[in-house]
Amino acid sequence: MGRWILIAALLGLLAGALFGAYQGWTAHSGDVEVPPWAYAMLGVGIFLRYLSGAALWHFSSTAVARVSTTPRRPNQSSRASQRPGRVGVAR
Repeated sequence: MGRWILIAALLGLLAGALFGAYQGWTAHSGDVEVPPWAYAMLGVGIFLRYLSGAALWHFSSTAVARVSTTPRRPNQSSRASQRPGRVGVAR
């Protein structure tokens, strides 16, 4: 039940954002002529935004994979052995 409420809330936010974007795009346009280079720059900005998002997603996922798959050496002590009273005790 909670999952459907979350999905409905997110879809509501998406619908509100799309409605606001549409209203903002069309409400004040009037007789304003947008040059083609402005549309090109808008497209470049959107492309760079998605490219940077994809790069962050990729590098964060590979960093997690590198950390989680690093093999431990048998003589390497863990953090638990670094607590006071357990100095030098290897697990």
